[in-house]
Amino acid sequence: MVLHSSILLIDDSPGERELFRLALVQTGLGVTLFTEQDAEAAFHFLEDQCSFQACSCSSSEGGLNWSPTARIEGAHSDRAASASKGDQSGYPSPLPSLILLDWHLGKQRGDEFLRRLRTDSRLAAIPVVVFTTSDDASDLSLAYASGANGYVMKPGTFADLIQCTRDICTFWLARNLAPHMVETTC
Repeated sequence: MVLHSSILLIDDSPGERELFRLALVQTGLGVTLFTEQDAEAAFHFLEDQCSFQACSCSSSEGGLNWSPTARIEGAHSDRAASASKGDQSGYPSPLPSLILLDWHLGKQRGDEFLRRLRTDSRLAAIPVVVFTTSDDASDLSLAYASGANGYVMKPGTFADLIQCTRDICTFWLARNLAPHMVETTC
């Protein structure tokens, strides 16, 4: 199964980002992976994607301001290019089909990112799955209250990470439909 979809992984640990990239490659699903280390960089990445798609309108209060002249080179991103094929075009691809969000991003928690994302009508429909080591019931409750679509514990072994990655991709990218996945513009 080839999915032609993309994931934005937001995780402040370079090692965790690399492990996920390697697990994604092992699935053989052909999913493009972009990575960012914090929420602010993720919003810049999303802004670039929307700018590339010719968005030129302002978002609701608390959201992002879009400009058709925003940079598109993505210099702020440590993109993993692609899990199976590198995107050598130098241009951003469409908005990600899924965002995987580590709950604890340095000094910031995932709920802040989720609330900000959900205030922007162009980004609000992107599914966000919290991908974390936290099994704290209050984190789980807050994640869903802040707009998470799912909450997945990071597995303890690499083999389990590969299977978990395959499961996430199969459901969220192959089975779940979101408005931006059916040829809508941002």
